[in-house]
Amino acid sequence: MDANATTAESPTADELDGQSLGEFLGQLAARMAAPGAGATAGIEAALSASLIAMVGRFTTDEEHADVVREIVADADAQRDACLEGAAEDQQAFSAVAEAMKLPRESEEQQESRRRALSAAQLDAAQPPRKIIESAVQLASLAERLLPIANRNLISDVAAAVAAARAAASTARLAVETNLAGIDDQNAYAELSAAVAVVDDLARRADAVEAEVRDLIRR
Repeated sequence: MDANATTAESPTADELDGQSLGEFLGQLAARMAAPGAGATAGIEAALSASLIAMVGRFTTDEEHADVVREIVADADAQRDACLEGAAEDQQAFSAVAEAMKLPRESEEQQESRRRALSAAQLDAAQPPRKIIESAVQLASLAERLLPIANRNLISDVAAAVAAARAAASTARLAVETNLAGIDDQNAYAELSAAVAVVDDLARRADAVEAEVRDLIRR
């Protein structure tokens, strides 16, 4: 993290939703404190949600209509939540960057900076933690959708779990980056437990992808 990086005004979820992909990628590539890994995880998870919703909307078998409607509604809600998480991450990480710029010439300043940075890092760990939770939910939606999905689009279900897996892995890194600076031991333990689900999610995503590849080869 570069304490001298430019801190720009962070977008809201609605503003991020309306932002062009090119603009987001340009900001991601720039010498700016945010967006970074956490916001990227939110976008990855939103991609997963969008793919699930799309496959659901193309799955028109009346026998499964109620289940599909539920899956699509949940996927749409998760997409909104993930965009909100991406926006919140940019805001929270900008606060970390500001805390890192605090003076530290004296012992008193060093202690004040340490406390401010610990609080900012605790806040910054929350959006990626929520994104991990969303990624787990998205993997569950993909697992429910695959057996009944439009067979022309099952590769998109695999793509959705791949995006969810990427989101969770990226968000885990964003959480763990902040753990070392967190003084609150209860919060530290809670966050450590929250990231522990990522390996299981990865196994589930691998299983869905393997099933899809098997179906494609038949």
